[in-house]
Amino acid sequence: MKDRPDDSFHVFDTTLRDGAQREGINLTVADKLTIARHLDDFGVGFIEGGWPGANPRDTEFFARAQAEIDFKHAQLVAFGATRKAGVRAEDDAQVKALLDSGAPVITLVAKSHDRHVELALRTTLEENLAMVRDTVAYLRSQGRRVFLDCEHFFDGYRANADYAKRVVSAAHEAGADVVILCDTNGGMLPGQVDAVVRTVLADTGARLGIHAQDDTGCAVANSLAAVDAGATHVQCTANGYGERVGNANLFPVVAALELKYDRRVLPPGAMAEMTRISHAIAEVVNLTPSTHQPYVGVSAFAHKAGLHASAIKVDPDLYQHIDPERVGNTMRMLVSDMAGRASIELKGKELGIDLGGDRALVGRVVERVKERELAGYTYEAADASFELLLRAEAEGRTRRYFRVESWRAIVETRPDGTHANEATVKLWAKGERIVATAEGNGPVNALDKALRVGLERIYPQLAKMELVDYKVRILEGKHGTESTTRVLVSTTDGQGEWSTVGVAENVIDASWQALDDAYAYGLLRAGVEPQE
Repeated sequence: MKDRPDDSFHVFDTTLRDGAQREGINLTVADKLTIARHLDDFGVGFIEGGWPGANPRDTEFFARAQAEIDFKHAQLVAFGATRKAGVRAEDDAQVKALLDSGAPVITLVAKSHDRHVELALRTTLEENLAMVRDTVAYLRSQGRRVFLDCEHFFDGYRANADYAKRVVSAAHEAGADVVILCDTNGGMLPGQVDAVVRTVLADTGARLGIHAQDDTGCAVANSLAAVDAGATHVQCTANGYGERVGNANLFPVVAALELKYDRRVLPPGAMAEMTRISHAIAEVVNLTPSTHQPYVGVSAFAHKAGLHASAIKVDPDLYQHIDPERVGNTMRMLVSDMAGRASIELKGKELGIDLGGDRALVGRVVERVKERELAGYTYEAADASFELLLRAEAEGRTRRYFRVESWRAIVETRPDGTHANEATVKLWAKGERIVATAEGNGPVNALDKALRVGLERIYPQLAKMELVDYKVRILEGKHGTESTTRVLVSTTDGQGEWSTVGVAENVIDASWQALDDAYAYGLLRAGVEPQE
């Protein structure tokens, strides 16, 4: 290991074990290896890789991780249970699998709630304590570092505080480096966690950690409350993944420790990688990153209200608790019907458009945005359409790369129940009249393909562009088939992604507007000069 973190405080990640229990996540071994690399790059101290021996995938992961990953910061951790009742630790097959994993650190899970011991393990309270002592001592004798998770600790403490503390003491006295108090059901609140951790720390003398589930929405707060009370080990998962509603989110916990508590828990420079790491892991697990996640969400430093924009124009710190660049994020100005002059000026600066202090121009843009949003457009979700609008006002012209003569889309239902979708577009581009027809999976896809058929010869840059998302919303007002429709389209050129909007009573017409903007903006990004 090249740069092992200070052992006085542990950031322990369990994304690959506890986080993988989230509904909708199903990690392959390759996925787990990729996530482990990201977590090591971020600089966590420990990566819990899974339960070797419990399933072939986790067993394979440990073998491959140690052969294929050169860990720079983290130590690999294997998870498993204490020995079975009535079985010697050295004879327990599952304990042997933990040793066979080769992991230098082992986390054992043990029952600390008396009812769970008697009803789930079906053994005596004294035998459970012996299981803890024997397994910890045996693994230590084999040269492993041992942490012990006290499952259901807080509920067990409420039911029988003396016994819960005896489990902590048994592990501590047998050589466990850290004993982790687990809020397995996620029902605790910060004040309760603080009080229990302080008492257990004073009564046992053990080094304590915290593992918080988020069922009350307090997992991050509970983790920090435990730290305030003396815990020096926090267990988290990337993006808060985990069973039910999830676990304590690694990123806001670490950000709070580094930026609010001034406690160095990551390698130098790692905080600036936080947003990238969060989004990279979301891509691996195939879940859309939460836009409103603290610190790393795309909306975490997005400002919409005109009052906020006016203050931010003077000093960004007036409405931001940190500089977003510290966590690898950026400030964004959202343009909407709440926008004032400051919002437009800041957005123009963000887009690289010099408004030159032209108050009349800014005023026109503000009124144009409010007028369009009243009609159903939304520019906070369609930055590309807003930039085209802003440039049109600033330059005194609309950037046109082609002129539409007409378009049509046909949906045909056949006797066998199948459908055919065909679109024809008639365009003018660079003085040439173009007629193009294409079939597609739905009328909008057919229009998209017809546009490409007609224009790619003239604008080869369009070949790199791809529609990646399409959203339709029926707006309030008229009812049923007479309702106004808003369409949002997201497009990529492989280097970036942009969103455009269209509004009309006809969903195909609204889609056409959004597509028209999408290709105009894509050609603008590519540096193509408009034809008129």
